[in-house]
Amino acid sequence: MKKQIYDGKNGLSYTLHGDYYLPDLELNEEEPVYGKYGIMRKQFLKEHRSAKYQYLVLTGKLTEYLNQVDKEAREKVEMLVEQMAERWGVTEELKMRDQMEWVRRMNNIKATAEGIVYKNIIFM
Repeated sequence: MKKQIYDGKNGLSYTLHGDYYLPDLELNEEEPVYGKYGIMRKQFLKEHRSAKYQYLVLTGKLTEYLNQVDKEAREKVEMLVEQMAERWGVTEELKMRDQMEWVRRMNNIKATAEGIVYKNIIFM
C-alpha cells in the first residue's frame, strides 16, 4: 500500500497510519477575520448546513468563503440603502430640515435592506 495518496474529488492528501488512511490536515494558527455578515453565515452553516460547513473547514476554504459572503452582503446593503433612500425621498435637504425624521427613515431603510440581505444571502 502507498504511504500517501491524493484524492482529486475532495482535494485532500491522506497518509497511511496502520491500516487506515487519515487526512493530512493543518491547523491554521491565524485568527480568521470577517465581518458581521460572515459571522452570521458561519453560524447558519453550523446549525443548518453542517455538511457544507464541514466541507469548507476540511478544504481550508471557510475563511475565504465567509469573507466573500460578507463582502457581497455589505455591497448589497449599501446599494439597497442608496436606492431606497432615493426612492423614498430621504435627501440631504431633509437631513438639514428635520434630522430626527431623516434618522428615523434611514434606520428603517437600513433595517429593510438588511432584512432582504439576510433572506437572500445569509440564511439561504
